[in-house]
Order: sequence, then structure tokens, then C-alpha cells
Amino acid sequence: MEHPPYLVAQELESLLGDPEEPGTAFSHARSLELDENEEFPADICRQLEGWGLQEFYIPAEYGGRLTDYETVMQVMRVVARRDLTVAVGHGKTYLGGVCVWISGTAEQARRLAADIRAGVPVSLALTERAHGSDLLAGDVRGEADGAGGWRVSGEKWLINNATRGSLLSVLTRTAEDGGPRGFTVLLVDKRGLAEGDDYHCLDKIRTHGIRGADISGITFDAAPVPADAAVGGEGGGVETVLKALQLTRTMCASLSLGAADHALAIALDFTERRELFGRRLIDLPQARHVLASAAADVLVGEALATVAARTVHTVPDELSVVAAATKYLVPTGTEGVIADLTRLLGARAFLKDVHARGMFQKVDRDHRIVGLFDGNTLVNLNSLVNQFRSLSRGWLRGGGDTSGAVRAFDVAQPLPPLDPARLSLVARRGSGVMATLPMSVAALRAEAAGRPELKGALGAAERLLAVTGRVHESMDAYRTVVTDVPPAAFDVARRYSLCLAGAACLGLWAHNHRAAESGRTGALWRDGVWLWPVLDRLLVRLGEPDAGDPDAYPPLLERLRAARNAGELFSLFPFSLHGSADRPTGAPGDAAPQAGGSDSPAPRPGAPGGAAAPSRTPGEAAAPSGTPGDAAEPTHAPGEVGAPSSAPGDAAAPSHAPGGDGGSPAAVPHAHTDTRAAVGGARTPEGTSC
Repeated sequence: MEHPPYLVAQELESLLGDPEEPGTAFSHARSLELDENEEFPADICRQLEGWGLQEFYIPAEYGGRLTDYETVMQVMRVVARRDLTVAVGHGKTYLGGVCVWISGTAEQARRLAADIRAGVPVSLALTERAHGSDLLAGDVRGEADGAGGWRVSGEKWLINNATRGSLLSVLTRTAEDGGPRGFTVLLVDKRGLAEGDDYHCLDKIRTHGIRGADISGITFDAAPVPADAAVGGEGGGVETVLKALQLTRTMCASLSLGAADHALAIALDFTERRELFGRRLIDLPQARHVLASAAADVLVGEALATVAARTVHTVPDELSVVAAATKYLVPTGTEGVIADLTRLLGARAFLKDVHARGMFQKVDRDHRIVGLFDGNTLVNLNSLVNQFRSLSRGWLRGGGDTSGAVRAFDVAQPLPPLDPARLSLVARRGSGVMATLPMSVAALRAEAAGRPELKGALGAAERLLAVTGRVHESMDAYRTVVTDVPPAAFDVARRYSLCLAGAACLGLWAHNHRAAESGRTGALWRDGVWLWPVLDRLLVRLGEPDAGDPDAYPPLLERLRAARNAGELFSLFPFSLHGSADRPTGAPGDAAPQAGGSDSPAPRPGAPGGAAAPSRTPGEAAAPSGTPGDAAEPTHAPGEVGAPSSAPGDAAAPSHAPGGDGGSPAAVPHAHTDTRAAVGGARTPEGTSC
């Protein structure tokens, strides 16, 4: 089943070329070079803007290509999959402009759209050195100038693009006493100020990850800001920002999805080539267990993010719940995936120029910041705790907008434009996505009555429904909590997020599996191949006893390997990756040398099946399992299985040639293919923000 948002993203993927080719402008080699030098990726940003990436930050009503947030998410996922620094550095312009799209006047929106289209970088200036996420404690002040405007003074710190950006949406204290109505968002234009007198930018802050990004700050000194710079009216700043964060938190999932895609591909390639105890790593049960579990976690994130992005349009008044759960669960889930794959890669997860050019260590470093963007983990869980009363009541009453949730699940349904006026700080009727869970389980139960292959998925779904009821019961003890939230309440919010993800997965499968079974990713959708392991992983993460069914995972690992072999993204919807220079070729049982700086030597002449020789430096003995550089396989004699009883995939996955259900199309377009018709909008090539 071709899905329009992925088609638009495919256009960008095809344009960018093979990232493993060093001569490609947006290559992994170039990203590593920029990272090493802590240099902003200006040349890559120019290439992206030549395609028109900045137009996806502008709503269609103002001439941009932002017709739906699912498309923006998939486009930014392409960028993040190659380099999170570029995605963070360039995508900040959307974050800087979103307050205007939500609460600004039509004239403000038209002016901002023209600037973004011309390549002017925009920044969102919220945080301060002494206050972090505590927005109501902000000290940057705007004093009335007597002519309707303000004189702004104070420092904003740890701001993405504070130095490079020309426009900043600054949360400013405009009432001495502060409070919820004491702050205003001011769209400050540095081009109209005197640098050195009205403001000065702080030095770039050196960071462990996203080293090339402009993470800096700005200090204002009675900077004159006109009256028409107020976004959403004086005193409306906190509400505007909190509503804007619902959108940006949802979009942050694209960063985590891209990082997870990249990390999973690197680890899979390693296991296909690495030999231990006379066998390839991919044939060892524990390695297969780690890969299959990581693959399931990646699909949890994709399913939840897909539903969340569509919910922006179909149930915006419940986005406060879905956005908080998504911003908590997708980054932390990806952190878990990277941590598990790190143990699989061993020392090669940290080494440069050994495996995959050392990109894994960069993905790991870069992604750690995503969980902090736009509200950290505790901030998002706290947001859910603050809504326990309405969420618990809604669950008991079957409340929430279930029809809007169904429209979010059914990807064939067209999305209405976002109505910013419907955004709400609290989901007063509960969660429609969660309310559909009993219906989705009932639909699966009916489907499984005549299809025994769905029994495993049904069993997991029934258990998830029971857990969800208990989680809502646990909310009752914290329904009146406002401040001093106890740790146990955060854990209930964590469990609620996992249950919500399960509801999203079940809803997505229930409303799309018939159409999706005929597409290039059809083998994932048939017989609950992705649904069962995804639900099982959620049960594991919920701490349910006896979760981790080993029978759920072998078909999923098979699809992961087949997709990688065919040059396809491991995804719920078809997407072809550009280039295959660093990918095993032939059937998954064949190993291939790495192009340019191999992790393993070329296949030995006469070796059975062309298997690669073990990768060892001269004089290096075969290391026992767990030694740095090898996978975290329990120590066993060669040929001994010794996997945990819950490790899935004990049998080797069947081989698959490219094509078929998991295959790629006959030819992947490498030219710029225009798919604007899929989402509407217009493109213009003008301008650069670099």
C-alpha cells in the first residue's frame, strides 16, 4: 500500500543520493567530517533548500507545502536518518515559526512565510540558564516603551540557532508578577536591532552530540521591539507556547525514528557479516533476539508517531495527551533500541572508521538530546499526570473522540486542515485513541475466529486490554495531584503511554491491514506479523509476567532482513532507500564485504557459502562472548546455543531474494521525482538559510 506522505519523503531520498558514496553532498562521510570539526552543515542545508525543505515549515494557506503533519514527519525522518545534526539545525525554523501559525495574525503569518521561504532561519527562545523547563520563572523582561512596544532585556540560553537565526520567537515576561497571563511571545527580528548595543549572541556551547549545531544563546539589552511583534496578544504567551509544544513534541518523533532506522541498519549489517565461534552473529540466538526486539520497538515508534501526526488534524483537542505520550515514548524507546544494539555491536559501537565509518557512535551521541527537546521525559509524564482525572473518567465512560481517532488510524482517510483554535491544554473528554482499544480488540477477536495465525496477536491484545484497565484504576490515587508529584504517579504515566501506544498499534492494524497486505510491505501486515511482536514488546516493557513470547519474533526478523537485502526501509509502509554499497547482497544467508574499510575481510576462497572470515587483528585470539568488540552473547562453547528460553528466532530465518513481498520496485528513481500532487502545495527554489 503506497502512502502519500512516504511518497513525498521518497522524492527527497532520491534527490539526496547514496549516503555511502563519499562524493555525495549529504553523505555519511561528510556528516562525520562536519561532526569532527564541530561545523554547521551549511552546504547540506543549501542542498535541502534547493529542493524546498523550508516550504514544509509553512502552512499551505500561506503558500507552503505543510498540508499535513504526517508528511512533514516523514520528510524530516529522511533527513534525521542521514544526520540528526542537520535535522535539528534546519528543522528549528519550523519550531521558531509555529507560535505564529497557532496564534499570530494573518499579516504576521504572511510576513513570516515570506522570510522562511527566502531561507531566513527562525529560532524558538524559551529556556534560560537558571530556570530550564520552568517557563513561568523566566526572567527575560519586556518593559512597555510608552508607544505600545517593549524594551526587552535578559538572556536566553541553550537556544538552537540563536546566533544563526535572524528571527526569534521569544517568551518574554511582560507583567512584573509573571504568572500564566504574565508572558508574551515576541517575534524579535535581529535585522532591525543593533548588534552589540541592543543584543549580543553568546558563544556556541560545545555539546557531546549534534556537535555542529548552533546551540548558543542571546542577551538583550533594552532591545526595542514594536507592538506588532506580539504573537497571540499580550499575556497569551504561555498558552501559545504550550499549544505550540504539542505540535513540536509530536514532530520530534521524526528525529527518533530516523535515528532508530539508522542504528538498526548498522547493527543488522554487522550481524550479517560478523563471525563468532565459526558462525555468523545473525545465526546466534541471542543476537537474533536483540535484533527482533529492536525491530519491534522501532515499529512501535513508527505506529504511534503515525497516529499522533494524524491526530493533529483529526482530534486536535486531545493532542495534549497523544503528544506527551509520543514525546516520552518514541525518544526513550529509541534510546533503548540504541542501548540494546550497542551491546550487540560491542566495541564497534564506539569505534570510528571500523564499522559503518563509525556512524553508530554519532547516532548514539546525537540522539541523546532528543529526549530533552521541547520538554524532557519528566515534563511530558507530568503533563499526563495533570490529566489523570479526565483520562480516568473518560475511560470509564468510553469518552473521547473515537470517530476522530478512527480517522487517524485509517491512513486512506484524507486529513482535514489543522484548526489551531481546537488545540486545548487538557483533553477534557479523555482520549479517543485509548477509548478505541476495546473495539480494536473485539475486531481482532472476530478476525482471529477463523484465522488461527492471529491467535498470538489476539492473546497479546487481550492482555494489553486487561493491563490498560488496571492502569486506569491506578490513576485514581493521583487524580488530585498538581504539585509534588510522587514517583509512583510518573510510573503510572509511563505505563499509560505504553498502553496508548498499544491502542494506536491495534487501531492502525485493524483499519489498514486488508489494504496493506497487497503492497510491498504486505508480508509485515499479513497474519499479524508485525502486530504480535509489537504488542508483546509493549507487554514486556509494561513488566507483565511471562511476556516475551519466543514464537512472536522469527517472522519479524525475517522481514527485517528481507527489507534490508532489497534496499527497502524497514517500515510499515513502502519506502526505498537510496544506495546499497554497504549492504549484504544476495540472500540473507550470504555475507558481503564492506565497501571501503571493511569490518570483515573478503570471503575466503572456498569457504562454505562464501562466509566471511572472522574479523581479528593479527595475533588476536577468538574472544569469548562479552569481550569488547564482540556481541554480548553469553559465553558458550562453539555450537552451543545457550540462549534464554524467551529469546525469539532460534531457527535461522529463511533466505529471501530481493523482490516479492518485501522487495523493492524494479527500479528506484534517482532523479528528482515530483510528487507534489500527493499532498498539494507549491514549490519554489529561492533562498537559503545558510
